Amino acid sequence: MLAVLGFATLGSFMLLVMRKHLSAFTAIMLTPIAAALIAGKGAKLGDMIMNGLDTVAPTAALLLFAVLYFGLMMECKLFEPVCQAIVRASKGDPVRICVGTAVLALCVALDGDGTTSYMIVCSAFLPIYRRLGMNPLILATLSAMALGTISGTTPWGGAATRGISVLHLSATEYFVHMIAPMALTSLAIMAAAYWLGLRERHKIDAEKLAAYRLDIASGEAFEPVRADWRMWCNAALTVLLMVLLVLEVADLLVLFMVAFVIALLINIRTIGDQQELIKRQAANAVPVMILVLAAGVFTGIMTDSGMIKAMADAALAVVPDSMGNLIPLFTAVLALPLGFFMSNDGYWFGVVPVLAESAAHYGIDANEIARAGAIGQILHMMGPTSAPLWVLLGLVKAELGDFQKHALRWGVPVSLAYIGFAVLTGATTVT
Repeated sequence: MLAVLGFATLGSFMLLVMRKHLSAFTAIMLTPIAAALIAGKGAKLGDMIMNGLDTVAPTAALLLFAVLYFGLMMECKLFEPVCQAIVRASKGDPVRICVGTAVLALCVALDGDGTTSYMIVCSAFLPIYRRLGMNPLILATLSAMALGTISGTTPWGGAATRGISVLHLSATEYFVHMIAPMALTSLAIMAAAYWLGLRERHKIDAEKLAAYRLDIASGEAFEPVRADWRMWCNAALTVLLMVLLVLEVADLLVLFMVAFVIALLINIRTIGDQQELIKRQAANAVPVMILVLAAGVFTGIMTDSGMIKAMADAALAVVPDSMGNLIPLFTAVLALPLGFFMSNDGYWFGVVPVLAESAAHYGIDANEIARAGAIGQILHMMGPTSAPLWVLLGLVKAELGDFQKHALRWGVPVSLAYIGFAVLTGATTVT
């Protein structure tokens, strides 16, 4: 009963959002609440919601200050020189721009933080996409796939770290076997970027593209940016922030709060101007916060009501005993839909241990289950429970349904290719 109700809840949410019958904010709250009432768990609804909110509240606060910080940096044109260098290198060619987007996204995803990765990629490339009239959903799709592949696989990225800790694994033993499939999937993402670039090249008016290339060659495509002392201070502060993030000197929320206050004092001196900046950036920050909190309601109800565990058990029951050796492969396939809808905490701490315990009965090492589970991170980055996704959608000004219609067309094939690469390289064995 709970499993059927859980799958119906997920399907209803997707239908309501993609058909635009409800906004993501209302659908992500109403569907699990309705399911909990149908399941007869209305008396515990308040506790389940609060448990979910407790889980995401720090993330919501982190995203608030991250959006404020990078919004201020964008207003100060910190990333404009980087953007101009990329434009010159691309020579205005949509194919080079798309491939460059993928390469930059794959590189910055190594820091493991989704919000930071999206901010950097969008700061560099979004003005270029807008100038040429390219579809910003391409930028969003490539960024999400890159983050899911790199940050979702590396032991320091957060997702796989949960699996390593809950299954008591060696990070080295887990990761060494994932390097080859991760590298091959990165190439697949660049191939997808090349194909998307070709499509955009044919869509853009040839005369407009030729004129833009002339503007680039002459330097008229850029507004001159003067590197004064404030820009150098902003650059130093941002680099220091990135270093401290990687070194984990303090909690991410603390680092962004302190960095934003310092940046505010450096760039905007009067109290009135500081208040105006916060008001301007609130248009980007507030929608992100409320959607993250709404996602907490979704995951809290789905997890505490038992629907998630029931769904995992039902899916696992499909595998006959005679095919127990295929559990790693089945885990990789199951990771795609579950990763899309579930929070990382719920998935890695609730579902993966169940799969690992079942696999142990067939002599399958827990490392294989952890590797198989990480493959679903590509689709997780496109799902409603991915907190950084809401930042990405705010940056590119896109609706969740529009993004998912575009992103899943590419995310699903790349994820299936990732499974194939894992099997071919032995990261996920089939014996």
